[in-house]
Formats: sequence, C-alpha cells, structure tokens
Amino acid sequence: MPTQKPRPSLVARLLTGITIATALASCSSGPVSTESQVLHVGAIPDQNPEKLNRLYSSLSDELSDQLKVPVEYVPVSNYPAAVTAFRTGSLDLVWFGGLTGVQARLQTPGAKVLAQRDIDAKFTSVFIANGASGLRPFSKGDQLTNLKGRRLSFGSESSTSGRLMPQYFMSQNGVSTDEFAGGAPGFSGSHDATIAVVQSGAYEVGALNEQVWKSNLEDGRVDPNKVSVIWRTPPYVDYHWVARPDLDERFGKGFTNKVQTALLAITADTPRGETILELFGAAEFIPAQNSDYDKIEAVGRQLGKIR
Repeated sequence: MPTQKPRPSLVARLLTGITIATALASCSSGPVSTESQVLHVGAIPDQNPEKLNRLYSSLSDELSDQLKVPVEYVPVSNYPAAVTAFRTGSLDLVWFGGLTGVQARLQTPGAKVLAQRDIDAKFTSVFIANGASGLRPFSKGDQLTNLKGRRLSFGSESSTSGRLMPQYFMSQNGVSTDEFAGGAPGFSGSHDATIAVVQSGAYEVGALNEQVWKSNLEDGRVDPNKVSVIWRTPPYVDYHWVARPDLDERFGKGFTNKVQTALLAITADTPRGETILELFGAAEFIPAQNSDYDKIEAVGRQLGKIR
C-alpha cells in the first residue's frame, strides 16, 4: 500500500500566502518609475512656438545638467491649459505671466514663486496703433479716452501684459471695454499675433508686452511705417517661475531650493546661458516670492479674472 503524501499544514499555507502578498506589495510600491523622476517644465504660449521650442530646449538642458535629473519641456496650447497642467501635476515648473501665476497658485495650494527676470520687477505694456487710424502718441493716461470707438485687440484673454494691465489702466482713466468698436475688444491669442493684426489693419489698436514689441522690432518683423507705439503703461510686476508644492517629496529634500538656485545661477558667461538669457530678453533671473504678486491678484479680482 503506497504511503500517502503529507498535506501542507495550515500554517505553512498561510506563510506562503503572506510571502506572495508581500512580494506583490513590494512590486506595487517598488522603485519610482523613470517617468516620475522627470522634471516637466512648461510655459504660457505667449510667443511663436518656434522661439519657445528653442528657448525651453536650451533651458531644459541647462537645468538637467545643474540638477542632475532629466528635464523635459512640455508645450501647451493656451494660457488656461498651462494653469490646468500645473494644477494636475502634468507640469512641475512653469513660466507664468503675473495673472496666470496667481491663478495657478490659487488652484495649487503650497505652490511657490521662485524667480523672475530682472525686467519683470518693473514691466510695461505698450499700446500700438496702425498709421491709418490717425492716432498719434500721447503721454498721459487720461488720453486713453481717444481709444473709444476704435477696433482694439488684446492678446490672450488671460495675459497680464497683453490684456489685464492694459485694461486696468484704461479703467483707471474712464475707458471700459464695451466702448470699443463692435462693443468689445478682440483677442489675437498672443503678443506676436497682436502686432500682426494691427500692422495688417484688421485692428486699429493693440496692447501687448513691451519686451515682445522690442524683440519684434530688433528682428525686423515690424514695419514702422505701418504700426508704432502710442502709449506706454506705468510699471508693474509680471512674469515668474512657479514650482509645484510636491517637488521635495518627489525629488528629495531641498530640491525646490536647488531649482531656484539653478535658475539664479544662469549667466551670460557660458554660451548656453547667454543664449537662454538672450531668448528670455533678460540680463539675469532674480529671486521672487508669492507676495510680490499681491497687486496682480487684486487687479485680477477687480476685473473679474479671479473669483
């Protein structure tokens, strides 16, 4: 008669189950994926995509070398998309305008302003006009009333320098947006596009950030016989870098400070640093903090862009 093979004891079976469960748990919480280690950088699409791709490709390489982590530039289609991507974690570090940066931080508690350009502490917008409009340069804000009844285009609806602050200074001088031809302003979508629609005559007047205006002038993309500046706004604070609140958790303690240090360390002393700063239109990045944008938040609430 054959000997019956002994059955595993209940304890043995339990131990086996625990071992398997432990192994599965280990697999599910194992090493952080390579993808999660990538620092995703983004920016509001305020200029033509070709320039943005050149700029952020160089910047990504620079940050990757300094921070010792892969850095990837992720383009977005419009300003609200940049805010959404930051809130949901698709973007970790974003170059925002004043208004979009405030909107992003309000939607992402704990987000931190790291830096701005030297030119952002006292930024300005310009109003430009097509020569056929008959509008001529003026020096006082109260002369903005000359724009009533004109065809005017802003840039993006969420642009600080191409919509929010120009509209704010108009409201301070008694001009409301329903007083333009057609009962409302147009929106070109970007600063470059605002120049194009005014230069073509599609709109008589446009408002955009002065840095982009100067850049287009220097690159020969503006015909001064067709379009020129008629007024410059008082200075205000604008663009800045904003970091998500979970960078230290994902990349290690102190990583957020390392990102700030890396941005501030970019100088024109290296060929790549020179390229980055030239494309940003700045001499350097300087420290910035959330409270620097309190005035922008107040104006945004006043004009109904922040609720």
